[in-house]
Amino acid sequence: MTRQTALRLTCALAAVGMTPAVARAQVREITLNDSVDVVFSGVTLAPDGLYETAGGPYGSYGFVYKIDLTGHYTVLHNFGFTDGWRPYAGVILDAAGNLYGTTQWGGSCIATVGCGVVYKLDATGHLTVLYNFTGLDDGGYPTAGVILDAAGNLYGTTQNGGTANNGVVYKLDAAGHYSVLYRFTGGSDGGQPIAGVIRDSAGSLYGTTVAGGGTSGCGVVYKLDATGHLTVLHSFTGDTDGCGPQGGVIGDAGGPLYGTTTFGGLNAAGCFFGGGGLVGCGVVYKLDTTGYTVLHSFAGGADSGNPGAGVTRDPAGNLYGTAGYRSGDPQCSEGNCGVVYKLDKTGNYSVLYSFTGGTNGESPTAGVVRGPAGNLFGTTYYTVFALTGVQ
Repeated sequence: MTRQTALRLTCALAAVGMTPAVARAQVREITLNDSVDVVFSGVTLAPDGLYETAGGPYGSYGFVYKIDLTGHYTVLHNFGFTDGWRPYAGVILDAAGNLYGTTQWGGSCIATVGCGVVYKLDATGHLTVLYNFTGLDDGGYPTAGVILDAAGNLYGTTQNGGTANNGVVYKLDAAGHYSVLYRFTGGSDGGQPIAGVIRDSAGSLYGTTVAGGGTSGCGVVYKLDATGHLTVLHSFTGDTDGCGPQGGVIGDAGGPLYGTTTFGGLNAAGCFFGGGGLVGCGVVYKLDTTGYTVLHSFAGGADSGNPGAGVTRDPAGNLYGTAGYRSGDPQCSEGNCGVVYKLDKTGNYSVLYSFTGGTNGESPTAGVVRGPAGNLFGTTYYTVFALTGVQ
């Protein structure tokens, strides 16, 4: 591997969640090698630091790494194709210190780039491939990570594969048995889920698809119950309600769901236009028993737009996220290098931080996680950042 292991430390990473609040939000970033180490997903916050994945498209098969409370960076595992390639999603952490995740490519599939794997990385640094996707009826090329239930079962999605090559929802139980819970058709039920799922206490799973869902093909929000029955909760029209959600949903027990769309909405000027005629700056939305509500329609420019990830929510009901996603082109466009934003519970939108490109970061693909002191942690295309003093 030719990847640089040294980092350019823009500013020492704050102790996770422990930085005192200040009057003005400040960003602290760790910058990875900007020619190789590409970050697609967000961070996992733990008491001993941040866990994340990076790399894959250029020069390496990707790796899992940790940044401790002092800002020290350690590679925990380097992928080598047969055990995975291009970890598009991040990782989750169990109580024993094991990490679980997926890679989009690699594995034992006969396809040139591989069909992806589900893996476990234990606390000693030993990686085990839990499942090799075939790209056929079982699914393939997962861009989403996994979630873990109390019994040790993993749940996730693949963007492709399945009966109609429109992706699947799957379960990998604690004994290693893999089962497909649902195969998308690409029709009214949606297709090609980029995001993963969340799970409620009844065992129902909730998620989004980026395609399918009616004549617009703009995707859906869905519920998959414990019996395998799928219900479309909202089908995007591509109009003011948004189009093409690449992020998933969040929600509380019995409460509303919150999410974003990457395209659609009220505004088109100043935003990235996707392939296939997708236009618009995207929206933030709420979905509850009374229906679907657009909470914010991105306007482009300084407001930014095209969020590539969902949102996180604080106890007061404020939402936080990133915008400024660039598919296949991480470079800043028209002065818009991406932002971290806040949408308060009254609907007021504010930009907390604007990225400027280069070592400052640009084009955040993932969202943010919130630390116990209210600090926000996340990634841009080449950096890991901590945003402190968030009010």
